[in-house]
Amino acid sequence: MLTYHSTPVIPIYDDTLAAADVTLHIKREDLNHPHISGNKWWKLKYNLEAAQQQGHNTVLTFGGAYSNHLYATAAAAHALGLKSIGVVRGEETTPLNPTLAFAQAMGMHMHYSSREEYRQKTEEGFLKTLQKQFGKFYTIPEGGTNALAIKGTREFATTFPVEPFDYICLAVGTGGTIAGIIQGAAYGEIIGFSALKGSFLTEDVTTLLNTDQPARPWHINDQYHMGGYAKKNDTLIAFIKSFQAKHNIPLDFVYTGKMIWGIYDLVQQGYFARGSRILAIHTGGLQGNG
Repeated sequence: MLTYHSTPVIPIYDDTLAAADVTLHIKREDLNHPHISGNKWWKLKYNLEAAQQQGHNTVLTFGGAYSNHLYATAAAAHALGLKSIGVVRGEETTPLNPTLAFAQAMGMHMHYSSREEYRQKTEEGFLKTLQKQFGKFYTIPEGGTNALAIKGTREFATTFPVEPFDYICLAVGTGGTIAGIIQGAAYGEIIGFSALKGSFLTEDVTTLLNTDQPARPWHINDQYHMGGYAKKNDTLIAFIKSFQAKHNIPLDFVYTGKMIWGIYDLVQQGYFARGSRILAIHTGGLQGNG
């Protein structure tokens, strides 16, 4: 069983919020574990439990060079005494960046795959090729998103404060976390801030919700990706540094920095009615800043 530390909900006070009469709190889920932090803890919880119950001693998963998921999976597998294999999109580049260097230090075997090959990651033939090379393993999809991940993130939503908020905001990558929160949250409109360029995430999340009737209204905002996944600019970095200096809360430039930037921009536009209460979920991923 992975260790878990209960996480605080921190109120944010500043002039921008006060002028709009909007209340913002941040759930510091980045503090739930030193390495398996944020939403990754919840997405991996039941997948790793299933791997152990099925008698697997190796997990294999997929991700890019800056993948929070590879980082967390390597740490989780190491903590549970499992072997791990990471199928990494693209060619090996040395020296390894901090994310991959940590994963490798945790014992993860890196298998680099060309971008063309990587697109076949969900095809049976590609998985069979990997099985021939590595033997038996439990497969966790890219980003960790599957039915067991959504089971975990739905459970995560039950840890939110009892006092209701009007909005629950979080960054979105593959959609597994927001799908679970849509199903599990007891209140609020759910707003996902896409870390990826394009409008496809709405369809992806709808598919993940399947035939289950979501309990909460939701939508994906795709206006704050800053050019695409892991893209950044000087304005975003300056905002992240300023926010940390003011509130002592670190943000990453891939996910949470863009989400908080988006919330503040919408506040300044008057998107949220006066008196609105917002709960923002800090989903971790801080190692990506390295």
